[in-house]
Amino acid sequence: MENVTFKGTYDLVLDELHTSMASIDPESVEKLIQIIATSEQVFFVGVGRVLLSLQSICKRWAHIGINCHIVGEITEPAITEKDVLIVGSGSGTTLFPAAIAKKAHSLGAKVVHIGSNPNSDLKDIVEFMVRIPVRTKFYLEDEIDSNQPMTSLFEQSLLLLGDIVAKMIIDRNEINMKELWHCHANLE
Repeated sequence: MENVTFKGTYDLVLDELHTSMASIDPESVEKLIQIIATSEQVFFVGVGRVLLSLQSICKRWAHIGINCHIVGEITEPAITEKDVLIVGSGSGTTLFPAAIAKKAHSLGAKVVHIGSNPNSDLKDIVEFMVRIPVRTKFYLEDEIDSNQPMTSLFEQSLLLLGDIVAKMIIDRNEINMKELWHCHANLE
């Protein structure tokens, strides 16, 4: 076995992230920013590590004044036709997020899929997809492969995408970074 080092491993991970982030269509990110700006509320749904990334995105976006919620949380309000549901699912086939997406669509809400599989059943109900074309459980032919375990690259890329979108909104709206702290949790 080769000598596995911290530097060698982080170089590998960062190279994979660079490749995955560079493969995202910038126009789909612009559409995402536009739909966020025109929606009253932004809801997120996902499971597992994807949910953890979405929770982090939700918290960050709340810091910049976006009214957002995680599906299933105790304080979740009703979704309406004025809102958007962001579905985080690499495969687009995960049962809970797919079912919630269909329900939100039936209620008139807009649905956006952030994932890797453009051919999932979600394609028929989403406004558009932000594709992060990295390896899923399906090992699709055009997916970017990863040396990391399972779908780590998707979860990492999703989190980075959320923070990049937040930074773009901050810069475009000329939000003073120091003023963001008034939205940060203060019962710490």
